[in-house]
Amino acid sequence: MSTSTSNRLFVSCEEAKHICDKNQYGEASFMEVIKLNIRLIYCKVTRAYSKRNGKLTKTMKKAEIQTISSSQKEEMKKLLEKELSK
Repeated sequence: MSTSTSNRLFVSCEEAKHICDKNQYGEASFMEVIKLNIRLIYCKVTRAYSKRNGKLTKTMKKAEIQTISSSQKEEMKKLLEKELSK
């Protein structure tokens, strides 16, 4: 493996956290997942971050959070602005 290939496989802790976040939502590419897994092998900080992300994902899925639609948000915003302008 050449040095340039080696350098491309090793990412900073910050980049690994970003990849971890993307991976949490299924948005990380195959190569990013490989880089993340390499970082997880030797970085305690990244492993802890990844573990917390996993717990957060499980908690959010279990919570069955419901959100309101954009039109409902807009309607609420208008009502608030109307009340605040009184």
